[in-house]
Amino acid sequence: MNQETEAADIVAELRDLRVEIDGRAIVDGVNLRVLPGRVTALVGASGSGKTTTGLALLGEYPDGARVTGEVRRSGDGPVGYVPQHPAAVLNPARRVSALLDDIARPRIRHLPRRERRSAARELVLRALSDAQLPDAEALLRRYPHQLSGGQQQRVVLSQALLLGACVIVADEPTTGQDALTKSRVVDQLAAVAARGIAVVLLSHDLDVVRALADEVLVMRAGRVVESGPVARLWAAPRHAWTRRLLDSQRAEPQDAASGDARQPALEVRDLTAVHDRRNTVLRVPHLALHPGECLAVVGRSGSGKTTLARCLAGLHRDHTGEILLDGTPLPRSLRHRGRDRLAAVQYVFQDARAAFDEHRPVLPQVARTAVRLRGAGERAATDEASATLERLGLPEELARRRPGELSGGELQRAALARALLAHPRVLVCDEITSGLDTVTRRAILDLLGALVRDRDDLALVLITHDLDAASVAHRIAVLDAGELVEQGPVRRVLTDPRHPLTVSLRETIARPGTYTGA
Repeated sequence: MNQETEAADIVAELRDLRVEIDGRAIVDGVNLRVLPGRVTALVGASGSGKTTTGLALLGEYPDGARVTGEVRRSGDGPVGYVPQHPAAVLNPARRVSALLDDIARPRIRHLPRRERRSAARELVLRALSDAQLPDAEALLRRYPHQLSGGQQQRVVLSQALLLGACVIVADEPTTGQDALTKSRVVDQLAAVAARGIAVVLLSHDLDVVRALADEVLVMRAGRVVESGPVARLWAAPRHAWTRRLLDSQRAEPQDAASGDARQPALEVRDLTAVHDRRNTVLRVPHLALHPGECLAVVGRSGSGKTTLARCLAGLHRDHTGEILLDGTPLPRSLRHRGRDRLAAVQYVFQDARAAFDEHRPVLPQVARTAVRLRGAGERAATDEASATLERLGLPEELARRRPGELSGGELQRAALARALLAHPRVLVCDEITSGLDTVTRRAILDLLGALVRDRDDLALVLITHDLDAASVAHRIAVLDAGELVEQGPVRRVLTDPRHPLTVSLRETIARPGTYTGA
């Protein structure tokens, strides 16, 4: 395609875009051309300006922003947006069927009235199928909170497809999803592009970018520091930041922790969890986690990983069996756990934005944990919070802002700091690295590993879909459809998996030509 033909086909374009907030440029001089049937990826660290750039294609900017430059759209349809945190755009009071029917109805108004209902349902079912959502009829009856994070993400993708968008801006569309689901989402976005829809992919997942993108723009501090075809960028990165992103991509499996004769810090016995008081969603006969040990819980989206994490933290009380802390049973509900036990088991949520009060600065919210759970004074708690946030890569200048002024990755670091201020015995991290760039993810995983090594009284439960992240653990437990199907030392499970699901997860990220590009 020559330059003249390419220019004629442009469906959206940014020219010298600059977005300032309080005199600080969060996007500075970005140029972007979006072509039909092409996937353009924006990569970079959290806070680099990817989401602000992507939202500019929709004409959306942060409150109080000063915008210069040009935004042009010439396509026939709207620009669809799939956000990083889909729950924020799904009405929790309406079933999935109602959310999708509202979008489908305007597209079938030309039909006779008697045909509209069935035609709308056909459009909805096709969009769900295109978004890799099986068992669509059952899913349509559910509310958003009854879906996993990955299912919510794909429902929002269905909405964008129903809108007939000429451009889809996909903001971390594989965040929080297992390797098999990622592979399906990559296939779907590739199919979307094959239908002539332009895709702008904002992603920290370099495996997904390599498999899907035609063109890559690498951003840092609001600027594009390197751009080019994906094959050239991977083979011969020219900028030091690009090389650092690529070098931080993989982790080496840890050796299993040496045998620990001490009592387990956390033990699960005959756990069975239900939803709606009748649907069994999780069965775990036994799990034990010793001090100084990291356990990774992996599985597909919807396999029960988050339900297990919520049971441990007292957030899901509809279960039988026992959860023991240092040999003593924990109450099922956090409402019945005293201050010491609340501090002892801390939970870091996947959606960090929803875990903060949007009207208050982040620093005092982090410090509040030390005041409420440990009885620390306000000044001492603030000083400790500031030091912990700094250690996690969030300087005080950012920590004094409100949550809406921070990126998703920055808020995840703040959420981790808040949990650490409780001085927990057990730290439960639910997909906390899924929205981070490779450099920040590597830094957070290294920090978690250091915490477990340096504090021999701390045990870590790492809920993750990502086997690379799981490789920092000492042991792995694999869930499939709510059942604990395999567990063992990390190196053994990753190199010699024994259950078919573990084998398929391992093969999906290791097979040449899959989404990983490995």
